Amino acid sequence: MSLIVQKYGGTSVASIACMMHVARKIKATQSAGHDVVVVVSAMGDETDRLEGLAFQITEQPMAREMDVLLATGEQVSIALLSMALQSIGCAAKSYTGFQVGIHTDTAHTRARIEHIEEAKIREDLERGFVVVVAGFQGIDANGNITTLGRGGSDTTAVALAATLKADECQIYTDVDGVYTADPRMVPDARRMPRVTFDEMLEMASLGAQVLQIRAVEFAGKYNVPLRVLSTFKEGSGTLITFEEKGMEQPIVSGLAFSREEAKLIIRGVPDKPGIAGQILGPISEAHIEVDMIIQNLGDDGNTDFTFTVHRRDYDRARAILEKIDKELNAKGILGDAKIAKVSLVGVGMRSHAGIASTMFEVLGKEGINIQLISTSEIKVSVVVDEKYLELGVRTLHEAFRLHEEPYEEDYEHRLRA
Repeated sequence: MSLIVQKYGGTSVASIACMMHVARKIKATQSAGHDVVVVVSAMGDETDRLEGLAFQITEQPMAREMDVLLATGEQVSIALLSMALQSIGCAAKSYTGFQVGIHTDTAHTRARIEHIEEAKIREDLERGFVVVVAGFQGIDANGNITTLGRGGSDTTAVALAATLKADECQIYTDVDGVYTADPRMVPDARRMPRVTFDEMLEMASLGAQVLQIRAVEFAGKYNVPLRVLSTFKEGSGTLITFEEKGMEQPIVSGLAFSREEAKLIIRGVPDKPGIAGQILGPISEAHIEVDMIIQNLGDDGNTDFTFTVHRRDYDRARAILEKIDKELNAKGILGDAKIAKVSLVGVGMRSHAGIASTMFEVLGKEGINIQLISTSEIKVSVVVDEKYLELGVRTLHEAFRLHEEPYEEDYEHRLRA
């Protein structure tokens, strides 16, 4: 008998009809001889609705109270799903994060899991129950309810799978796997039967919204086999696993993008040791994540310092930078909250040169100007004007033939042909 952890997202449990469909899938898994632990999100857009209520009261709700509020969405889901399972003859028991013992740090609205108690879950599994756990939430050392941030139910599922040493963690959503690009933007995007943890980690961090990045990190760290499946369409989905030696890898596996980017430039700051820390230290202290960083040396010994943040943090980051600008006697702040990031990802890039130059050439032929560039062993990212995002994504997907089955080819040679 194997142990399966299944996670169902908000669209999977958006209505009672959806709940009953999910309940039948869970029962079928248990009837096949598996122990099953289920993690669920809040129903549909319930988290957005709850957030909206809070912001009707105040523009800056206390983080602790937001956690108390938002955690109720998952509590509704686990109770209803357990009732649905019981109604079709499947013994089930629901638990909130607090009840099951998901312990986190004290960072409200973005807490991190520290450890999970497993005795209660194992006892219920031995008694034949399906254990239904609220995703997205836990409890800190002071007894406060905490939440893990948007998409946190994925992290809950993977953390439970790691703790329980599950045979597989299955993430059920409204898509049937991981695609070479978002099929809503690129209609001929291809579902990938498998990707490596490294590739999925890059894609999640670069804007692909199939999985939360922390969930992928957790799965890679604890070697949890992770599979993305559709709640509403049968199929094998996409298996996320470690790179296998000898397994042929495509040069470029997929393409990710993010619209939620903003760029800030502080001009004419002294080019001296420690200047980056003086600029980014206060940004970090405000819990604002910085992505790309570029520093250019000017002729007068000063430098322009450029970095990108999530668009929701743009106004806060700019306000902090205005203060730093005065302290450093710099030459002013420039900003742009209408940029987008496009990235090519593939473990095959480790052994193939020329991907970046080909990418630049393809975008250049379409008149798309590249504002910033970032690379790693397995990815190339560029920042472009937001209005060119869809053109850039579709052009690159076609140029690298991501709609076709993987193969190796000299892209530069083909482009010149």
